[in-house]
Amino acid sequence: MEHAAGVEEFPRFETSKMGVWIFLFSEVLLFGGLFATYAVFRSLFVQDFARDHRELDVTLGAINTVVLLCSSLSVALGVASIQRGKTRPLKLCLGVTILLGFVFLVIKYFEYSGKFAHGIYPWTSSFFSIYFLMTGIHGLHVLGGVIALSLMLFWAFQGRFSATNYVRVEGTALYWHLVDIVWIYLFPLLYLVA
Repeated sequence: MEHAAGVEEFPRFETSKMGVWIFLFSEVLLFGGLFATYAVFRSLFVQDFARDHRELDVTLGAINTVVLLCSSLSVALGVASIQRGKTRPLKLCLGVTILLGFVFLVIKYFEYSGKFAHGIYPWTSSFFSIYFLMTGIHGLHVLGGVIALSLMLFWAFQGRFSATNYVRVEGTALYWHLVDIVWIYLFPLLYLVA
């Protein structure tokens, strides 16, 4: 369907946007439940939390925070580019975001490996049960985001996106921002709060 101004309107555009927001709301509920679990465990096992959080590498957590903040910027720049009909910057920004997502996962891999090498597992203490649960679920969401962004990049190379057709890129970017925001809360709660 064409409008007089030449802007192509997709009948599923609003439905797609609503679907993305419903999905994001369900993710907020999931992580809200995890944060509530954290609060309960923290109030019940104060000594475990005060002792065990010192085992985490604050430097690696801070680097991962910067990595995800940069990835949020790159995906936002990609969305802004395609909204102006520029596909080349979209491809570059999606590629950078995917790369940063992998950097986050590699750092998390080394962090987990270090814990396992020192005999620290999810069953070691209540703190580490919560730590591995929350960061593990978050890591799976990062991996899911990297896969979704890779699909967007593949479609961008196929020429599927334009200034009038970018809702999938925008929805994927919103998901990525949510994943980044969750980490912004996880980092201080797990790594910094005594």
